[in-house]
Amino acid sequence: MTIKTRDNVNLYTKQWGEGRPVILIHGWPLSSDTWDDVGIALAESGFRAIAYDRRGFGRSDQPYAGYDYETFADDLADVLEESGARDATLVGFSMGGGEVARYMHRYEGRRVAQTALISSIVPYMLRTPDNPDGVDGGVFEEMTAQIKEDRAKFFKVFFDDFFGRTALSSPVSSDVKQWAWNLAMQAGLKATLDAAQAFATTDFRAELSAFRVPTLVVHGTEDKIVPINATSRVVAEKVKNVQVREYDGAPHGLFASHKQQLIADLISFLSKA
Repeated sequence: MTIKTRDNVNLYTKQWGEGRPVILIHGWPLSSDTWDDVGIALAESGFRAIAYDRRGFGRSDQPYAGYDYETFADDLADVLEESGARDATLVGFSMGGGEVARYMHRYEGRRVAQTALISSIVPYMLRTPDNPDGVDGGVFEEMTAQIKEDRAKFFKVFFDDFFGRTALSSPVSSDVKQWAWNLAMQAGLKATLDAAQAFATTDFRAELSAFRVPTLVVHGTEDKIVPINATSRVVAEKVKNVQVREYDGAPHGLFASHKQQLIADLISFLSKA
């Protein structure tokens, strides 16, 4: 099914199961399909899983503009409204954590009973004098240049770091990486570039006070995409009523590399609401 946003963008949406709603927000440059295993587990556990493709990604419309967190948060608000979700849990993976933070601030947590940040970019990815553990801006500039030159080639390499790889082993199969590459290539180029700019440069630090509901934070200690010290460990220090799960040695793509552990931690957290 699709949900139409306030500016007439169609968002592809899945709604599985019945019960208290859980909104699943995917990461860059993927789609809601990355939540399928979690969505099935939630539906089987008595929850209503709602996942949608962010504008510009997956099967949603690809407008030329609107790839900023104000618009992303408004899209999330429209998904909550159109689905009739109340007492919902917002679960944001990677850049999806930004939607959660901006929504909680912009809409004062309306309709939300819990939040969860998984491998999240919140509160700030960019290295600055007051954010020394962030990522150097030159990394994002080089990433942009490579995507513009040959994004198919760029994503082949990107997903090695995304899912983790050593000289001897990988926590996911080559088929999972190929699947992720296929999803990445569904996204519009404009959306891919603009969304990367948004998650690389948006500062959510002042918005952490908007997290006034129980919050779960999950992050891998070997995340090569989103540094844990600049993100989840800051959230753990600044947000009240937070539960933290650090997966030792885990990469960024926890939904595949540590699928069962993530599902168990989410359901345990949800069951306490």
